[in-house]
Amino acid sequence: MLVNGAVITGKGAAKSRTAEEVELIRDILRGRYDDANSEYEEALAASHKLRLVEIGDAAGDDQADSGSKTAERDAATSLLRTLLDRRTQAEHAMQRLEDGTYGNCEGCSNPIPVERLEVFPSATTCVNCKQNRERRAG
Repeated sequence: MLVNGAVITGKGAAKSRTAEEVELIRDILRGRYDDANSEYEEALAASHKLRLVEIGDAAGDDQADSGSKTAERDAATSLLRTLLDRRTQAEHAMQRLEDGTYGNCEGCSNPIPVERLEVFPSATTCVNCKQNRERRAG
């Protein structure tokens, strides 16, 4: 596993990350960015289509129709925000890779555990700092 400027090959064994390994990480992050971007563009087009239908189909709406349309619009907006956030996270991770800070926590500067990066390659914080941020925000 590639993390923190090192290739982890077992219990604590590590060596410097090669150009090929950096390229592999970059490809993974680029794939995540491209996927999120495609999903975002599709959702954006669907949202625009939904709004056009709403504009042309508003005559004679009762409260239930208006409420349903509002709920659909809110769900579409929430989806767009989520997809944009995923795309931004991948973009940020690619920038951190270029800067040489990928794999280190933005909060405490300690290495982010390999297991966390395997599950979430765009992670910028260790679990402890993430939990602390969530507690403060909640």
